[in-house]
Amino acid sequence: MATSLTKGTAEAEKTSPASGEKTFLGHPIGLAPLFMTEMWERFSYYGMRALLVVYLIAGGPDAKPGSQGGGLAMPQASSVAIYSVYVAMVYLLAMPGGWIGDRIWGPRKTVTVAASTIMCGHLLLAVPGKPTFFAGLALVAIGSGLLKSNISTMVGHLYDGPKDPRRDGGFTIFYMAINIGAFAAPLVIGTIGQKVNWHLGFSIAAAGMAIGLAFFLWGTRHLNPRSSQVPTPLTAEERNSWLKKGLIWLAIAAVFYGIVGGTGHFTMNWATVPLALLGLVIPISVLLRIKRDKELSDTEQTKVSGYIWFFVAAAVFWMIFDQAGSTMSTFAEKKTADNVFGINFPSTWFQSVNPLWVMALAPVLASLWLKLAKSNREPSTTVKFAMAMFFAGVSFVVFAIPMSMATGGHTVSPAWLIVIYMIQTMGELCLSPVGLSLTTKMAPQKYASQMMGVWFLAVTAGDCVTSLLSTAGVNLDGIGVILGEAAAAALAGGAIWVNRKKIVALMGDVR
Repeated sequence: MATSLTKGTAEAEKTSPASGEKTFLGHPIGLAPLFMTEMWERFSYYGMRALLVVYLIAGGPDAKPGSQGGGLAMPQASSVAIYSVYVAMVYLLAMPGGWIGDRIWGPRKTVTVAASTIMCGHLLLAVPGKPTFFAGLALVAIGSGLLKSNISTMVGHLYDGPKDPRRDGGFTIFYMAINIGAFAAPLVIGTIGQKVNWHLGFSIAAAGMAIGLAFFLWGTRHLNPRSSQVPTPLTAEERNSWLKKGLIWLAIAAVFYGIVGGTGHFTMNWATVPLALLGLVIPISVLLRIKRDKELSDTEQTKVSGYIWFFVAAAVFWMIFDQAGSTMSTFAEKKTADNVFGINFPSTWFQSVNPLWVMALAPVLASLWLKLAKSNREPSTTVKFAMAMFFAGVSFVVFAIPMSMATGGHTVSPAWLIVIYMIQTMGELCLSPVGLSLTTKMAPQKYASQMMGVWFLAVTAGDCVTSLLSTAGVNLDGIGVILGEAAAAALAGGAIWVNRKKIVALMGDVR
């Protein structure tokens, strides 16, 4: 890193490889270490996530009869609440993670710290015991939040600005790293953790992140020097102010939880409920703050109003979609056959289905949109969002069918979950890439960088609703609840469809 900082200005501004320079699939060679870092980070994250709920219920009353013990023996409702809060915090922390990269450490140092933190978190998960488990879970969430925004920023640094013709292709390759890691993780980490030893599985996740960190450190010399720079560093006054505020809030939390714990009233809900409420309050507060900013032009204010429609719909979508690792995971574990053509497999393998569908369907949908665009028939953003909500709702209507069949100890065919994941993936591909693009287009100039974090907050809000429902005792396995969530998706999609002309007007020149 030191040599990168000493290079001249002309070289520092160079972001594309010269003729004869080494490349990675036709792209700047720096894409290779970023690709490998992201792939192994996703390998560790999705591997651990595949194990999370089944480990939490293992050995308890809600575990599958005859399954491996040695877990935390928690009720399923508490496990779902913990899982949902954990995923919510990963996406919530992406916003302060980006801020730290912009204001304190710079992207390169932030990713190094993030990867190290994730690795340490997985190592703590590998140590038996509740205190180490939850400490490890917190470290993985913090590290993932730090890494998410900053590694994407460094991919952008490799190219000559937004108009570089290779830029979109580079992000497409980078996106494939996510799906390769997510596909392989449940097959490796899930199998070892669920069939051999839970903590060995978490150790493999730590090893995966260690490999990713090694690739990153090896490849730092190929990254753009800008990745080592702090774009807008904090002044000494700002640093002291933030430090003071942080210490005050830390002291308040320490005193509060010290009193709760000291009086013997602490339960898991004292941790999950405040975090879930925070995950709802922060997105609402951020959107209101942006909406009320008097420095925004009338056009920007109007676009923010239009964006809120998409944000709410996305939150409903992610509320359903992210139950793949909780409600659907426990259904796969306890009520789905684990034997096909004589081959026995662990339930964590189902977590590999979504990334497999993404890799299979993404090129198909991309080609379809391109073909329709040539004849001026490509669906608008509002229509794609309505389609995404339709697919989300249909997926849970279909889910209700095998759920009604799996009674009295009967199990259903794995084909049901494979079809449900396919439907959800179609919805994901209509919403996720469109939402990312929409966010960059509708963001006010003042909040150009922060709005990507705002988009991730939709995931936070959706998962926090799931956590609060589970904590409140709502049976998320109930057919009525599943159909109710499907109805919520249909309502959100219908609202966008019915009001599409109004929303398009609010979007201004964005389509």
